[in-house]
Amino acid sequence: MSDYVKASPHFFRIIKIAFAVTLISLLVLAFFMQAPLQGPADVSRVPNPSKSAWFLMWTQELVSYATGMVYLILALGLVFLLLPWLPLSPPAERARWFSRDQRAVNLLTVVSFLGIVVLTVIAMYFRGENWSFVFGF
Repeated sequence: MSDYVKASPHFFRIIKIAFAVTLISLLVLAFFMQAPLQGPADVSRVPNPSKSAWFLMWTQELVSYATGMVYLILALGLVFLLLPWLPLSPPAERARWFSRDQRAVNLLTVVSFLGIVVLTVIAMYFRGENWSFVFGF
């Protein structure tokens, strides 16, 4: 037990300060930055398909390949939701970054993250009008 550092109260004090600074910063930014909203919808004039928000573009890109890909998104979310309860490996004796016992979990996480980043970049910079593939920025 001598390898463990007591986190309370010093560590939690830093977390509370970081949370407060982040919250205040976001509130100030939200107050001064206008939301990129479009005008009211007009059924008689259908606009060009618009892109989602940047954090959802990877899902829009994935579903543009095949509508069944939505099940891949749901399955990935379910796996990450159930990950703490899946018996992939015995509990660790001490916390480590990228431990050998958790190699499968680490690989799944890194591959998922890289896939989401690649799909977001493709959707953001390589999709043009009517969601056609265009090259370049």
